[in-house]
Amino acid sequence: MENESTNEKVSRRGFLELGSAALAAAAGGLAVSGAIAQENPSAKTQSDRSATEPAPANGPLNQQNADSEWPPATDSKSLVRNFKYPFSFANKRAYEGGWSREVTVRELPVSKDLAGVNMRLTAGGVRELHWHTADEWAIVLYGSARITAIDREGKSFVADTKKNDLWYFPSGIPHSIQGLDPDGTEFMLVFDDGNFSESETLLLSDAMAHLPPEVLSKNFGVAEATLRNLPKKELFIFQTAVPGSLEADQKAAAGALGTSPESFAFRTMDMPPTKRTKGGEVRIVDSSIFKASTNVAMAMVTVHPGGLRELHWHPNADEWQYYITGKARMTVVATGNLGRTMDFQTGDVGYVQKTLLHYIENTGDTDLIFLEMFKSSFYQDLSLSQWLTHTPPELVMAHLNIDKATLDAIPKDELVVVPG
Repeated sequence: MENESTNEKVSRRGFLELGSAALAAAAGGLAVSGAIAQENPSAKTQSDRSATEPAPANGPLNQQNADSEWPPATDSKSLVRNFKYPFSFANKRAYEGGWSREVTVRELPVSKDLAGVNMRLTAGGVRELHWHTADEWAIVLYGSARITAIDREGKSFVADTKKNDLWYFPSGIPHSIQGLDPDGTEFMLVFDDGNFSESETLLLSDAMAHLPPEVLSKNFGVAEATLRNLPKKELFIFQTAVPGSLEADQKAAAGALGTSPESFAFRTMDMPPTKRTKGGEVRIVDSSIFKASTNVAMAMVTVHPGGLRELHWHPNADEWQYYITGKARMTVVATGNLGRTMDFQTGDVGYVQKTLLHYIENTGDTDLIFLEMFKSSFYQDLSLSQWLTHTPPELVMAHLNIDKATLDAIPKDELVVVPG
């Protein structure tokens, strides 16, 4: 699947650099016996006396990470860098009105291009007026929120967002977020800088606290005494009343300049799936349809039980993942004859570096839903099956030691999601 400008095509050399060793490792990963228990998908057998752990251990954590405790035989002994970090390990910054927590390069060192912030706001809870040094992409995970901003011409934007809606605020664009009735909101923010931290934001309250009162008085054209109750420190998140009608806020914010012609919000579920198969579906949102999202692209993937996000790689950007619901396992094949398999649950972050071969398999009994995020204006991936079936067949058969009937059975088109 591909959505790109013509001058950003990947060269044939980029394909070939994956190497036959990586392809063989990937094929071996798919050939692991299906008879192996789901909770311990290792190639070890009961006759292997090393497959024991008699000392005390964290049983629940081991069960959640069976492919790390007892890796499949196809994993390499030298490991690919850790590409998982659970949001449940991240500390919450709690306030009256909500909380936030983050996963940055500090928590997940491989995640150099993107960072994530999970935030909850009560009904009326406000993420105070602020702006960032990085671009902010967001998806609503629960409830509803009112967002406000001004564009680069100073024109206002006010909109209400619900579950699965997106918003995007480029760096320097001031904005706010507020939870609505009946129970506020929870959302995921993704920033186009792995080093970005939500604590390093320019906040309205903090800015006012660091400016001399006489300067503020002169700037705003009001008496200095009227500013005596300004906050002395940042608010970050605070509780206030639930806002009134959307139409009233839009009218009040518009003023003489009017409203922005640019929309900073996108209604994800109003668009049909970009690709749907018996195994699931994917919705791709990048700058081609969400014009404001100039530096972050998304694929929202649903994989039915037993299904597989097919073997593929992304030639244009690293992939930051967030698992919204379900259970999964992923193998990443890296250069240097390396491969590693890890398990994922709801609330986990995954990360795959640019060009590395990988798949995501639904290992649960419910739908697996996750985000693929990229620091790019466009989405692009390459399918392993599609590559092999669009290469001279004798060359492929010589590499993989398979016959023509087997090669002919491989899907000719990119499936994206393979049914179980």
